Formats: sequence, structure tokens, C-alpha cells
Amino acid sequence: MAKPHAPVLSPLMTVACATLACAALASAAAAGPTTPDRVQLKDGSVLFGTVVDADDGKVIMKTAFAEAVKIPQAMIESLRTETPMRLQFADGRVLESSPIVVRDEQLFLGRGAEEASYSFVDLVRVNPEPWELGEGYRWTGLASAGLSLAQGNTENSELDYKAESTWTGLHDRFSLSLIGEYDEVNGRKNAQNWIARGKYDQFLNGSPWYTGANLSFEQDEFADTELRSYVGPYLGRKVFTDPLLTLEAEGGIAYVWEEFFVAEDNDYPAATWTLTASSDYLGDNTRLYFNQTGLWGFTDEGDVLLNSTAGLSFPLILNIEGSAEVIWKYDLGAVENVEKLDQTYRFRLGYRW
Repeated sequence: MAKPHAPVLSPLMTVACATLACAALASAAAAGPTTPDRVQLKDGSVLFGTVVDADDGKVIMKTAFAEAVKIPQAMIESLRTETPMRLQFADGRVLESSPIVVRDEQLFLGRGAEEASYSFVDLVRVNPEPWELGEGYRWTGLASAGLSLAQGNTENSELDYKAESTWTGLHDRFSLSLIGEYDEVNGRKNAQNWIARGKYDQFLNGSPWYTGANLSFEQDEFADTELRSYVGPYLGRKVFTDPLLTLEAEGGIAYVWEEFFVAEDNDYPAATWTLTASSDYLGDNTRLYFNQTGLWGFTDEGDVLLNSTAGLSFPLILNIEGSAEVIWKYDLGAVENVEKLDQTYRFRLGYRW
């Protein structure tokens, strides 16, 4: 029996196969290196993944088991990545290179004769966003609301709303906020109040200190406050900046104008302060927070106002979050028949960007 002949490729098929092979190789080359980034720690541990950022003395790496592993730069023995990156240094320089190698606390960029070294501790950011290079602003914000309806022996409806927006640049920051409440019981309004604030901060280069000015408006119909407004400068400091604990403190002076529905109008100079704190201790996407604004009049010891909020926010789906908080409003100089301390518990749903 004759042996079957081996199949013979026609010239056309040969060219087609060669073309497909070349296309596959080109696609693989275009996809870039598949070798993962490698970080070796001083205790001998080795991590593989993708270096995605550096911030506040930490290298942030995405691995197969975690979206963001934060590694203090002081713990890194060596690092290597073939991924092209833009690197921002403490002196403002921005360099782009591949590969990137770290050893003996030095950062090496490039290959062969073009290789250059830099101090690893001077690295402040990997792939900085435009605003971090002084180009435009990063816009963040929150819009949330809480609605409660009850019917039966008592018809009760409550609407709480909150909106915050911040534009942060390399040298300055703008902030706007609006917080309010409207309640009815059996068709009769029993609460209507709101506070609107605007702030501007000017960062002092190379320092945690900043200067700023704020403008505030407040109305609380059932506390006899038709309109309370004040404006003034302040000095602030970023006390802690780690996500585990961020804290900013501000102190300044302002001039206050108070218009009441019944009581006599008033105006006076005052000291002001603001505390803003948050923590991701319960998880990267969960936030504990505390905010307080205070005002203390210079001419009357009864002119003391405190607005404090403590809360917990947590992610639900996409950028939607839930929050539970307690709000204290204290007015030492409250008019007759109005409580000095007002305490409110709230639960909100909001969208954060």
C-alpha cells in the first residue's frame, strides 16, 4: 500500500501563514512586556505586580491579591519595572523612562550609557496627574440627601440635603458647601435651616501651612436666625496627611452680622476655627470623619457658636455611598425659648466623585 503523501502548502498559503505569524509577533510586541514589576523588601519578601503610584513616601503596587499595596520606600531593598512611567521628584523635575531600577536607595533610569541615577527618597509621584504638575485643578465632591416620610397618627416628613465641592490645584484650593434641613409634622413646618460656605486656600510652597479666607451664610427659622453671615481670613496647617489619619486645623478672625426675626440685630468681631479630620482605619473605601467650625465673639462672652459633625461613610455601589452621622449645634447666646444645644441623627445616600 502506498504511503500517504505529506500535505504540500501552496505558495499562496505559505505567504498567508507567514503574514499571520508576523502579525501575531507584532501584536505581542505592541502589547509591551509581560514581565511583572518586582519589589524586594529589606526583610527578603518579594512582591510581583504593577507599580501604579508613589505618594507620601510610599510606593503603591497593584497585585493579584490586592488592588493597592502601600509599601514604605524605606522598606524597599530593590525594585524593577519595564513599564514606561513619568516620575515626579521633590525638586519639581518630571522624567520619563523605562526600565526603572531601584537598588541601594538609588533610582536608576535608562540603559547602558544613558543610565542616570537619582535619590530614591526624592521620588514623590509616579505618573502624576496634570493638576499635580500645576495644570488645572482636581475636582472632587459629594451630593447626598436623606428623606423620611411617616403617616398614621402623625404625618411626618423630613428632608436633609448636603452638597460639597472642592477644586484642588498645586498652589491653591476652592471649596463650596451647602447643608440644610426641612421638616414638617402634620402639615406644619417645624424645622427649616441651612448653612452655605465658601473658602479659598493659598498653599505655602514646601510647607504644610496655608492661608485662606472664608465666607459663611446661615439661616435657622426656628432658632430665630433670619441670617447670620461672616467673612474673614485664617491661617491653616495640614497636621496629618496619611489616609489613616488626615487632619487640617485653621484659626482666624472674622466680622459677624446677625439678623433675627424677633430679637435685636447684632454685629461683632470674632475668632474663628475649623477642624477637619478623617480616617480610613476601617478600610480604604470606608471613612470615619469629624468636622467642626467655631466662632467666639470678642465683645460678648455669649457669642459662642459651635457646629460639629461626626460620621461614618461607606461604599454601596459604583460611586454611591451611605453615611450615618451625628450633628451638634451649640449656641451659647441663643435667644429666649430656644435650646442652646441642638442634636440631630442623620442617614444619607450620596454620590461622590
